[in-house]
Parts: sequence; structure tokens; C-alpha cells
Amino acid sequence: MGKSSKDKGGHYERRVVADHHEAKITCHKIPLSGAMEGYKGDIRIWDHWQGEVKARKAANGFKVVRDWLGDNDVLFLQEIGQAGIQIKHKPIVVLPWDHYVTLMHLWNKADQEAKATVAAHMETMDR
Repeated sequence: MGKSSKDKGGHYERRVVADHHEAKITCHKIPLSGAMEGYKGDIRIWDHWQGEVKARKAANGFKVVRDWLGDNDVLFLQEIGQAGIQIKHKPIVVLPWDHYVTLMHLWNKADQEAKATVAAHMETMDR
């Protein structure tokens, strides 16, 4: 990958990180975009989720996905095998940004509550 491609990719990765910060979601860019051992993906969210950022010019594929999603809350993209019979993988899930933000905040709240519950339980066990 050429330097300009890396620079462009880094630009969009930083933009996605900034979008997360604006939504009050902890997020940071992975150094070298996941090229370091032990660090997959381009970004890290809440120190639990790893993300890959892909940026492409508006093309027919984006229009198709947006049309399929329409006014729905979620889109499931299911890959099927020959003759439409065999399902090869679980579906890929597409969410509008605001739904994603809501789910990330709910997940973080549940994670914090679970940690507090475990800490409280551990405290009672120490007595």
C-alpha cells in the first residue's frame, strides 16, 4: 500500500474515532492500523471492541445497502450458497449510526454495572 493510501486510510480512521468521541464513546486508533502483533483492526472501542474502517467513494453498493436498510432499524446481510440453499455464515449486521451509538452506550452501562456487582460480591467474600 502506498503512502498516500495509508495517509488517506489514517484520515478516515481518525474521523471515525472523532465521531465516537463526539458520541461520548471511548475510542482510539490502533498504531499502524493493526499491523502490530496483538492489535487487530484499525480502532479500539471501550477497550473491548475492535473495528475496521473502510472508506470508499459513493458507489452503487452503498446505495443498495442504504436502500435495503430503508427506514428499518437493522439490516441482516445473509450469504447463501449454491442454489440458495446452504447458508455459509451468520449474517453481517448493518445498523444506522444512532442505533449503533445507543447499543454501545447500553453495552458499556451493562459492563460497568456487571463490574460493580462483581466487585461488591468480592468485597463481601473478603469479610
